[in-house]
Amino acid sequence: MQAPAPGQPKPELTKPPKGALHILSRVLLGELDSLADRLTLVVLQREPSYAELGVAAPEELRLSLRDNLERGIQSLGEAVPDGDDPQDTSRETGRIRVRQGIPLEAVLRAYRLGGRVIWEALLSTSRERFGGKYDHDLLEAASYVWRVIDSSSSALVDAYRLEEARLRSHELSRKHAFLNALLEGRGGDPALATEAAAALGLPPTGPLICIVAPVDSPRDDPLRSPQDALGSHGIVSSWHVRPADIVGLVALGERTPAEVLEALGPAVAGRVGAAPVITDFAEIGVAYGMAQTAARTLAEPGVAALDERLPEALLVGSPHLVPRLEQVAFGDLLDLPEAERQTMLETLDAVIDSGGSPTHAAQRLYCHRNTVIYRLQRIETVTGRKIADPRDRLLLTLGLMAFRQR
Repeated sequence: MQAPAPGQPKPELTKPPKGALHILSRVLLGELDSLADRLTLVVLQREPSYAELGVAAPEELRLSLRDNLERGIQSLGEAVPDGDDPQDTSRETGRIRVRQGIPLEAVLRAYRLGGRVIWEALLSTSRERFGGKYDHDLLEAASYVWRVIDSSSSALVDAYRLEEARLRSHELSRKHAFLNALLEGRGGDPALATEAAAALGLPPTGPLICIVAPVDSPRDDPLRSPQDALGSHGIVSSWHVRPADIVGLVALGERTPAEVLEALGPAVAGRVGAAPVITDFAEIGVAYGMAQTAARTLAEPGVAALDERLPEALLVGSPHLVPRLEQVAFGDLLDLPEAERQTMLETLDAVIDSGGSPTHAAQRLYCHRNTVIYRLQRIETVTGRKIADPRDRLLLTLGLMAFRQR
């Protein structure tokens, strides 16, 4: 309804059609109220989203439509007041409609209805006031009129999208602020917890799990569209990308953690850790640390639930003790030539995984049972540990875990 957007060529119009628009526009400016009434009825009839999605009173809509009609008619008649922006009402409409939650498609349809009301009013004025004197000039001006209307529509779209991006950024910042507060352990504040639940789209009560995927480099993408992966199963979650990790809070509802992690599987492309179930927002800070630890127990892409990897979690949680653990567990075995050391460690691993049975370990290693027995004797000699002793076996098991992780 207004002048071309910056950077667009100004539509050209010859003198007779231009004069006709000047005359007809002056008449229409005197009939703005009736035009606004007509357009308001049409918009409310054809675009119910205006009533449903945030425009509370028809009078507010009517005033907005009247302002746009006025500026559009002024633009066609080259009568925009000096110092006014010809596209100010379009931009303001775009910004307001975003905040009211009106879809852009509905806004544009209403705008096109406004263009049609102006065009029909121009024609009827020519015929009823001037006996059709300007009908021919209006036909010549038709493409010009719609180019002006389209240019104002473009200004509206630009303003709508800019405001939409601004609001999205603001909402994202708000969500991050609440998440950070929860990760810092401030979820014990009932008011903060209630606001955080609403902002993050999570139920205020009920079982949750915290999931963390470390981001090792700027190009690392350990989780790909996790919200979509869970959403396809009807699982509610809130995800946040941070510089060092991706953090998710997942509402379990009636599901088990195992079901949630299975649904998350297609999104997993890196190391992912899951904390035990919590039932209170005050526990999120602790759960976050547990999920971080669970993820660190993995050397390759996958999902680790903390409760299933507690021994590994204890090791990664005390990295300064790991070298000492290996030394105490293996002793002189670590000083053997590399090939022999590797053979002994593989044998020890197979025996422990086989419940201490040389026969089953031999089957896994594709060697004779007596060979396994000989190697076990050698291991016990150089380590000073007895595999039959429960405490020694635990120490050797932890030593193997530490060795594998390192």
